[in-house]
Amino acid sequence: MSASSTPTGVGLTRRLLQLYVGLALYGVSSALFVEAGLGLEPWGVLHQGLAERTGISIGVVSIIVGAVVLLLWIPIRQRPGLGTVSNVFVVGLAMDGTLALVPDVHSLVIRIPLMLVAIALNGAATGLYIAASFGPGPRDGLMTGLHRLTGRSIRLVRTTLEVAVVATGFLLGGTVGVGTVLYALSIGPLAQLFLRVFAAPEPPETPAAIADPSPEGTILPQ
Repeated sequence: MSASSTPTGVGLTRRLLQLYVGLALYGVSSALFVEAGLGLEPWGVLHQGLAERTGISIGVVSIIVGAVVLLLWIPIRQRPGLGTVSNVFVVGLAMDGTLALVPDVHSLVIRIPLMLVAIALNGAATGLYIAASFGPGPRDGLMTGLHRLTGRSIRLVRTTLEVAVVATGFLLGGTVGVGTVLYALSIGPLAQLFLRVFAAPEPPETPAAIADPSPEGTILPQ
């Protein structure tokens, strides 16, 4: 392997690791929301409501909903990446696995910290898998695709989607509570923070750029 190919290989390995660790932790955080019982994240409310109605595990419901949402990418001409397809399966499997391992909790003394851990972990997981740059998850891709198709702002499209998802999930029996509100208020700042933490390092300057004596060929730090 040449010296020039080594950074690329290391970078790809790091990104793949970030992707799958991030997706697994996202599933773990979603399971912790369920265990805390103080309100789920918006799509989690829908998944739990459908699980209550169908008797299917919430992780499998998450996989099914992700696959259905991915089909909605076809008419809006979104293209999935490795991260998109992986998201559909890894999150749901990690969620069911965590729910099988973590015992039920009933005391608020445990449930409140568990909810806070779930929110923080979800933010970290979001930063990890998005910074890996292998494509958005099915739900995020639906949001960006509708934004592009309709010309409406990302904020409006996301708010409309999540209100509809929460309302539907609540009517089906999903849990809406303080955790849902705290998640909505904190996930944006947390995701932004962890995106910076887990961002891939900038590639080193090429010899040509360093050797270029002209000001136009010099890249100065900001």
